Amino acid sequence: MEQVQSQITALDIGVIVAYLAVTIAIGLWVARRTSTGDDLFLAGRSLGWGAIGFSLFASNISTTTMIGLTGSAYSTGISSSAFEWMSGIPLLLLAFVFAPLFLKARVTTTPEWLELRYSRRVRLYFSGLTIFFTIFVDTAGGLYAGGVVMTTFFPGIPLWVACVAIGLFAGAYTASGGLAAVVYTDVLQAIVLIVGCGITAVLMFAALGFSWAEVTQALPADHLSMVRPADDAGLPWPGLFTGVWLLGFWYWVTNQYVVQRVLGARSLADAQRGALLGGALKILPLFIMVLPGAMAVPLLPDVPEPDMVFPVMITTILPAGLTGLVLAGLVAAIMSTVDSTLNSASTLVVHDFVATAERRPTPTQTRRYGTLCTLGFMVIAVAWAPLIQFAGGIWAYLQQAFSIIVPPIVAIFVMGALSRGVSERAAFRTLIVMHLAGLVLFGLSQAGIWPLHFTVTVAVMTLASFALLWGLSRVSPPAARPEDRLIWRPATAFAHVEDHGAVWMDVRVWGAALAVAMLAILIAFW
Repeated sequence: MEQVQSQITALDIGVIVAYLAVTIAIGLWVARRTSTGDDLFLAGRSLGWGAIGFSLFASNISTTTMIGLTGSAYSTGISSSAFEWMSGIPLLLLAFVFAPLFLKARVTTTPEWLELRYSRRVRLYFSGLTIFFTIFVDTAGGLYAGGVVMTTFFPGIPLWVACVAIGLFAGAYTASGGLAAVVYTDVLQAIVLIVGCGITAVLMFAALGFSWAEVTQALPADHLSMVRPADDAGLPWPGLFTGVWLLGFWYWVTNQYVVQRVLGARSLADAQRGALLGGALKILPLFIMVLPGAMAVPLLPDVPEPDMVFPVMITTILPAGLTGLVLAGLVAAIMSTVDSTLNSASTLVVHDFVATAERRPTPTQTRRYGTLCTLGFMVIAVAWAPLIQFAGGIWAYLQQAFSIIVPPIVAIFVMGALSRGVSERAAFRTLIVMHLAGLVLFGLSQAGIWPLHFTVTVAVMTLASFALLWGLSRVSPPAARPEDRLIWRPATAFAHVEDHGAVWMDVRVWGAALAVAMLAILIAFW
């Protein structure tokens, strides 16, 4: 990313400093109340639905999201926003299928559920895979993207210094306060993100006279279209309807980095409402990040490259003070990604690898191990992040590499939850075979031999994973009958409907409203 001419005022810096001070205060306040491993990893299972929903939103929005979505909308159109608003589909599955199963089993990690349903080797395989991607892709990627943004606005700061500063700041309050510190700072971060980007969107629209007709006339015909041709390089329509939400399944349903908030809910109703609130909030980026990027086409026609659109937009459109607020939003995005990934990775290590049936650490030991893991992973991510700049296109390929791990994971979670006939041996073999096949297809796609877009490949490979898992289970059936609490039934999802009180608090109403909202977006921007 090229440097933006600095228009940061003392008022803007003051806003950023004030935000950081509040974040530190929240972290210290929570740290005083954190004494056990359950407090550190699951916030004492005390989280309400509002905190869960806002934290889900904030932890998912990163600097790469804000800059990437805006730049993509500027250069190719709004179709890439589907990765945001279609998150509602896997979040509906989380709310009504998997949250009830996870909470009923009282698990601390999503891999722990796999051990209950299948075996310890399936658990450790998935946990190790998740830790690797969490540290080297999510955490290090968040640090790198944050460092690039900070050096863009403050050119005198070296990239490695920015990465170290961000890592130390987020790692410190995460190590001391755990999930509660992550969630409560995420609530603040979500509010800052929404307000800052919302103001930017309003001012961009105001610059076009609040006229939607003027927006549509100033853009190419297909710029505001979600459904693109089958050969579209960005997001073809088969990938839109299949691959997008399947990729989201890994992220929103099985990834400890995200699901940990739901596991820390004080009740099933709070877990379900929180997941659905998160799905509703994920609709906002279309309106406060993506559409402003499209509006920048007529307003800022000379931006040299797409990744420059967001920085140029906030430094030219916003007045002093508000620029600082949006920059604080960028800082918030960085922190919420880094703190979440660090806490989840340490949770996986302690609960999936350190703790065993024969050796259970005490609550105090669990907290100590978690703190040390968080600090250790922080050091690894900080050391790796600056090296990403030398990887060139390889780092972009790593983002597509998520499509390798998703298909068999979807299969073993979905069929494991819905069918008693899926065996442990079949699940483990499906993971190995399909991940090896995914690596082969990934290499073929990079060589130009495999013709399908990666979002379409995900759908094809997921179908193949389901078929392989079913076939292997027929050849090698389960040795024992799974426990009833591990198999989903409709009553499992709605066991507490009578506790919802008013109709407007009924999770079924929330789920229907989220589905209607997604359908409305698809129709409106078809």
